[in-house]
Amino acid sequence: MPLTTQAAGAGGHGGRRRGGGTDGDRKRRRRRVIRWSASILALAMAGTATAGYLYYEHLNSNLKKADLNIGDSKDRATKTKANAAGQTPLNILLIGSDARDTAENQKLGGARDIGTAARADVQMLLHVSADRTSMSVVSMPRDTLVSIPKCTDPDTGKVYPATTDTMTNASLERGGPGCTVATWEKLTDIHIDHFMMVDFSGVVSMADAIGGVPVCVDADIYSHTSSGHGSGLKLKKGTTSVKGKQALQWLRTRYGFEDGSDIARTKAQHMYMNSMVRQLRSNATLSNPDKLLGLAETATKALTVDTGLGSVTKLYDLSKELKKVPTARITMTTMPWVYSSDGNRVLPRPTDAAKLWRLVREDIALDGKDKKKTTATAKVTDKAAADDKIVVQVQNGTKSSSESAVTGRAAAITELLTGKGFTKAAADTSALLSEEQTVVRYPSADLAGDAQRVAKVLGIPSSQVTKSTAVSGVTLVVGADWRSGTRYTADDDDTTPASASALNASDTKACMHVDPDYTW
Repeated sequence: MPLTTQAAGAGGHGGRRRGGGTDGDRKRRRRRVIRWSASILALAMAGTATAGYLYYEHLNSNLKKADLNIGDSKDRATKTKANAAGQTPLNILLIGSDARDTAENQKLGGARDIGTAARADVQMLLHVSADRTSMSVVSMPRDTLVSIPKCTDPDTGKVYPATTDTMTNASLERGGPGCTVATWEKLTDIHIDHFMMVDFSGVVSMADAIGGVPVCVDADIYSHTSSGHGSGLKLKKGTTSVKGKQALQWLRTRYGFEDGSDIARTKAQHMYMNSMVRQLRSNATLSNPDKLLGLAETATKALTVDTGLGSVTKLYDLSKELKKVPTARITMTTMPWVYSSDGNRVLPRPTDAAKLWRLVREDIALDGKDKKKTTATAKVTDKAAADDKIVVQVQNGTKSSSESAVTGRAAAITELLTGKGFTKAAADTSALLSEEQTVVRYPSADLAGDAQRVAKVLGIPSSQVTKSTAVSGVTLVVGADWRSGTRYTADDDDTTPASASALNASDTKACMHVDPDYTW
């Protein structure tokens, strides 16, 4: 579901006078804003945007705001450190809500009663590289079974206990978008900086304001079954510019696209987003002030954002960063997945999903066009103690989304460490964890050297040694990537897994395959 926002307003609060500037200076500043601001969120990728300066405070009041992360603070992922140039990546979670909180949303979304808790039916993690030369987007199918952490509703104080094997779209109804953010951080160990959310009516209004988005099907399609299922999408073969309700139908279609799965729907959403980015960056109508002001009005009404993005000034600043990324360096992907045992849900694909998350964490572009990066070893000022003085707790995290834990794995690696001189290593058999990638964690700087020493002896890369307040001492979690053997082999292949189904935003020939049973 596309999320499209307007960013605007440059300077202060509603045009209040600041020292050192004339009225003419402020007008010129605002005119520059008009030339820049228009749709951050069409995937938050377009980056060229506008919002009339006369509407600055009005647009601010349109924006709805919510807390960024309402999970346990100990579960928060560590923010990526700046590169040598002082630049940091940017991670934004894009959420499409199926809220039926208004009569309009209920009509567009189906028959569920008004007041039913909203679910996060579309979830996309947008990663902007630290140097702003590339952008990667990873979708998670809404049917993915995940572990959702404990979340506390910031408005009511209601506490939702942690769950396992729960559909990811249920995270939104457990206190709001901040729980969806917490769920993503727990799964990926990627620090999320912001979120943006839009509902059914927001999609329709934005598609109308933009003037339509070109989409393609390889045959006539009518998404409709005799039992009443289907989105109702009806298009002729070839390319059609969809807008309004028809755009929403495209984004919600399962029946009629490829195998009728949520995966096929995700692919159609990627095509729509890419087309919208190209449309926003090239459409001449965006130079029309009246249309741009209308687009700004529509977008700010459609959006819910975290408090860190809760003003058009902040959205404007974000749009300038997003605009730096060339369209040809934007890559859309889907989290690698496998079907669950009953075939009705999906799970992260072992190894491939972990690899994709690693590439994002390490700021490696998914299009494979990055210049070769030299990985600098983190500078550790703390010297390691003697091996026989280092206390190491070893945990079994070999349980994956599709495989049960390897019995006795913590004990086996503890024995390996003991044989290497770490006589104070001990196995923690109190719980079987799920960790896609083997990691060494430490709680404070004075144990950093010890943690790095343990990793070095076992052949674990320094990038997999992290500081975490969730542990009380040096802790080795043996992940699903080390289920057997006594030698850890790091994955140093930085190519995007084929199972991620990468699609470049500059691809104008992409076309959805239509199931022959849904042609007309």
